[in-house]
Amino acid sequence: MKEIFGLKIGGLQQKLFNLGTVLVLLIIGVYVCAAVYQSKSLSKVTGKANSELQTSIEGISSETMDAVVESALLKDVALQAYIADDIFCDIKSDVLQLQDYAAKIFENPENYNTAEIFGPEKENDGKPAFFVQSSEIKNISDSEYYKSAGNMKNIMLSMFENSDKLSSCFIGTADGLFFTADDKSAQYFDENGKVSSFDVLNRPWYVNTVETNGLCFTGVERDFFTGRIEIVCSAPVYKNGKIVAVVGANMFLDEMEQYVNSSANNGGFVCVINGDGKIIFSPHTEGTFRAEVEDEAPDLRNSENRELAAFVAESLEKSTPLYTMEADGTKYYMAGSPLPTVGWSIISLVDFNFTRQPTEALLAQYDRIVNKTNSEAMQGASNSLRTVLILTVVMLALASFSSLQLAKRIVNPIERMTKRIADIKDNDLQFVMEDTYRTDDEVEELAKAFATLSERTCRYINDIQTITAEKEKISAELNVAAQIQEDMLPKISPVFPGRKEFDIYASMNPAKEVGGDFYDFFMIDDDHFGMVMADVSGKGVPAALFMVIAKTLIKNRAQTGGSPSEILRDVNNKLCEGNDSELFVTVWLSILEISTGKVVTSNAGHEYPMLKRKNEKFELVKTKHSPAVATLEGLKFREYEFQLHAGDILFVYTDGAPEATNTKNELFGTERMIDVLNKSSNLPIMDMIKNVSEAINLFVGDAPQFDDITMLGISYYGEEKNHE
Repeated sequence: MKEIFGLKIGGLQQKLFNLGTVLVLLIIGVYVCAAVYQSKSLSKVTGKANSELQTSIEGISSETMDAVVESALLKDVALQAYIADDIFCDIKSDVLQLQDYAAKIFENPENYNTAEIFGPEKENDGKPAFFVQSSEIKNISDSEYYKSAGNMKNIMLSMFENSDKLSSCFIGTADGLFFTADDKSAQYFDENGKVSSFDVLNRPWYVNTVETNGLCFTGVERDFFTGRIEIVCSAPVYKNGKIVAVVGANMFLDEMEQYVNSSANNGGFVCVINGDGKIIFSPHTEGTFRAEVEDEAPDLRNSENRELAAFVAESLEKSTPLYTMEADGTKYYMAGSPLPTVGWSIISLVDFNFTRQPTEALLAQYDRIVNKTNSEAMQGASNSLRTVLILTVVMLALASFSSLQLAKRIVNPIERMTKRIADIKDNDLQFVMEDTYRTDDEVEELAKAFATLSERTCRYINDIQTITAEKEKISAELNVAAQIQEDMLPKISPVFPGRKEFDIYASMNPAKEVGGDFYDFFMIDDDHFGMVMADVSGKGVPAALFMVIAKTLIKNRAQTGGSPSEILRDVNNKLCEGNDSELFVTVWLSILEISTGKVVTSNAGHEYPMLKRKNEKFELVKTKHSPAVATLEGLKFREYEFQLHAGDILFVYTDGAPEATNTKNELFGTERMIDVLNKSSNLPIMDMIKNVSEAINLFVGDAPQFDDITMLGISYYGEEKNHE
């Protein structure tokens, strides 16, 4: 045997050396394989955990964002439409009031004092004034309608001064006179200082009113004098079946245009569409949703984008659900709500990709944290492997033991972390740091990143739940208010079981959660019975609060005695005190003398009642109205009397009944209501009113109810039934 450097080749020493060498190499190989396996397992576990957490974050965030967008967008567009339509509804109400007042003047000019009206004066600029213009008549006072139209001065000035929306109100006569109430006198003069002529008979609002033979709104147009964009509401005035004048009011639309133009922010914007499907206001100047001149704008209902065309058509008819569709290469959330008074709609759009930005940012931040943590973990593992290999050659047993403990230290927290992430579901979304993860290395950093991300997600969801709970609380409070309002009205039938001389029943169906209509009936003394039917201007909570005050004042004042005109005079003065909101109420107040059937009535701007004599049919009882209550302090109210006989029926209502509108924009109307009443006249008064209510609901169908519907009926039996 040869000996080289003290090692005998071929002997036992060599074999032992070879065995030791093989064992060392085998142990090193086994450890290297184990280290590689552990590294792959770590990568697999981490990758699976990352994927599951990403999917969970993306799903929860997307679902939450969809719910928030749907709730916020639908309520926002409905609120915008409600506010805008309420303004147009007020203008319509003002024009109808002017039409009613003008009709009385033109039909009975002898009942009114002659008012002398002059042309505009520059020194009145900035102050409310009433003046007249003409295009052809040289001597204005020679006009056939000059005196009648001039008597509109007081109501027009009062209406203009008490409205913050009207730019003017006016009346144009069939022989070319134009009477105006506004505060812009200087605009009616030309550059030579002369009063401009004004061809009222050829103005679009006059021509449209004559052609339609009824109340109408113009499209968006330019004011003849100022050039500002406006909308005009007008209605005809008849005398002996002939149109003798057209009354109207206009409102500048600058604020609506500015609001729409400023709506483009945070990925969303608002558009206004007219009844022809054309965009009249939009912050966009290009693309599908650009705003153009009304005559040149395309009808979106005929768009090649059939989804968009159907959506626009639906928004003009009713409030839409939330839709998702593409336009101009952009995906949008869309919702719309109609303005039934003018036949327009408001649509609100939010960029779909904008709503996904929080989720994408959250995932990007998560990826950065995970990638950084994985990189640091892999770098640490590589360094540890090199150190362990060196220590294994020097000290095999110690290195093996240390390597095994190190592997366990790395893998165990990751496996526990993965199991916790896999268990995240439903309401258990919190990832909490435990002592197991506190390894003072990249594993602990990864656990901290998971805990931070989990905390942010839970806080985000809690914030959404808090907002939702607050909205539900507001809705519940409105329901309580509606119940309180309903409880204030008498509704037990029969109300006076001991009285056989009459039978009475009433109902109210508010358009919103709370309403402005109210009715009341009560015994003043043993032989006098008070009845009230009223309608507060406006809608919602302000009208409901005003209704409570008005109802209480009327009843309390009536029970102290006095005639209906005296009662309304005192209540009017009370309501005018501090009426900063400028609300008013139309009131029909009657006092029935039970023993004789005599009825004393005062009608303050309310609907005409209907009366059915025994064995006859229902007919309108038309009398001269007084102004509405709370319009002007110190008003005096007319009253009139009529007689009820045994078997007669009296029916009163608010304007929400005849003006109930179906999806074709048709009114239910007085004639339909009279027809239903006549068909139900042999039924008890309760069933008769329920039949009218059912007929209105059947006629309206799916159309939204825009006004409160209130009805009251009384059957008078007199002594006839009292002796049975």
